[in-house]
Amino acid sequence: MGRISYIDNITEWINDFSFKHEIKVRFSETDMFGHLNNTIPFTYFEEARIEYFNSMGFMKDWTSAVCGEMPVVANIQCDYLKQVFFNDRLTIHVKADHIGNSSVDIHYMGTKQDGSICLTGRGTIVQVSKATGRPVAWTEEMKRSMWHTELNIPKNISI
Repeated sequence: MGRISYIDNITEWINDFSFKHEIKVRFSETDMFGHLNNTIPFTYFEEARIEYFNSMGFMKDWTSAVCGEMPVVANIQCDYLKQVFFNDRLTIHVKADHIGNSSVDIHYMGTKQDGSICLTGRGTIVQVSKATGRPVAWTEEMKRSMWHTELNIPKNISI
C-alpha cells in the first residue's frame, strides 16, 4: 500500500478503529466493468458515519424538532486500494481521529471478507447551528463519546 497522507502508522491506525458497519455491494452500485462505481464509497462512508453517530445518540438529538444543531460534511476523500465487485461484503470501520472545537476528523477503512483493506478515507464533519449555519462547539460529553466507543474491530485485517 502506498503512502496515504492521513495515515502515519498503518498498524496503529488500523488498531485504533472503534466502530464497524457491514455493507453488501448491490448490482446498481457497479459500473459497466462490473466493479464498484467510484462515487459509491462516499455513500458507504455516510451510512457508516450515521450509524457511528447513532450509536452515541447524536442522531436522535440532531433529528429532533427541538435540537438547534446538525452535522455537515466540510470535506471528504477516498483512497481506492482494491477493486470491489457486486455482492462483495464489506465492513466499513469508522473512528474519530481528531476532535476540534466544533469539528471532527472522521477516518474510514473498508475491508473485504478476507480482511484485506480495499478503501480508506477521511472527512471533516462540523456541527453547526440550524438557524445560523455557524459552528457550534461539541459538548464535553460528545467529545468523550467519540473517544470512548467500544473497540470491536476484528484482528484479521491485512495490510
